[in-house]
Amino acid sequence: MTNVRIGVMYDRDWAPEGLPEFARRAESLGVDDLWVVEDLGWNGGVTAAAVALGATRRLRVGIGITPAPLRSPVLLAMELATLARVFPGRLVAGIGHGVREWMAQVGVAPRSPLALLEETITSVRALLRGERVALAGREVQLDGVELVHAPTEVPPVVAGVVRPRSLELSGRVADGTLIAEGHGPRDLEHTRELVAKGGATADHTLTVFAFACVGDDPGEVARTLHPRTEGHGAWLGRPQEEVFTVSGDAAGASGAVRALADAGADTVVLRFVGDDPLRQLEAVLEAWRAAPTT
Repeated sequence: MTNVRIGVMYDRDWAPEGLPEFARRAESLGVDDLWVVEDLGWNGGVTAAAVALGATRRLRVGIGITPAPLRSPVLLAMELATLARVFPGRLVAGIGHGVREWMAQVGVAPRSPLALLEETITSVRALLRGERVALAGREVQLDGVELVHAPTEVPPVVAGVVRPRSLELSGRVADGTLIAEGHGPRDLEHTRELVAKGGATADHTLTVFAFACVGDDPGEVARTLHPRTEGHGAWLGRPQEEVFTVSGDAAGASGAVRALADAGADTVVLRFVGDDPLRQLEAVLEAWRAAPTT
């Protein structure tokens, strides 16, 4: 059976005070990852990651994603290094463009989003490796900066991107690529081609977010997912029925995870919609473990 990590997202709409208990319960169910979100006006991604890491003992925690325009790459590297020193081997740092309209709303929209993302990821990764960084870039200017407490175990830095040129960039400069909700197995095959075109090596990871809803009533599952898939389809520029989800009964949801894994996903992160997300997670994990190995 293809080796894949299964993660769960702590949705941005859920109040931050619920995160510690959610993280502990998710860990007790045996999930591999917990991912937190940073969208403008919702929770801070780095602080949420710190809360989840502090509440658990084993879970790997991913930040999906910090928008590059919102933070100095040095400050971001300092924050990530602190978490990586205290919780070695348990952090994945996602960095992306951010929603351009939101970045403009707070006055930080870059002249060149591609240049900013490349220069940010490159400098953050170098700082986390303990290097002294000097960069005279188009968007980032650093003059001999280094971290005093660089991580002893450097966390992977992944690029949260969607468009073709950004996917090539991810293959060139990041440790992995994070793909937004709604992308199915065929999309992942195309993604692999683009990151490889950018220069990704065999150890470049692919993490996939997926809307998820588990239940025995297909009509109720569809109704629950409808608002999310409708809005996301518009954002992706594709019909609602082509927005991929991990949904249906537990066996069907487990099969959808398998399809993503077979298409190249190294980690599948479930963003549950509907009541009792931890119960839904438990059902998927039970079905996954019960599935025959190949």
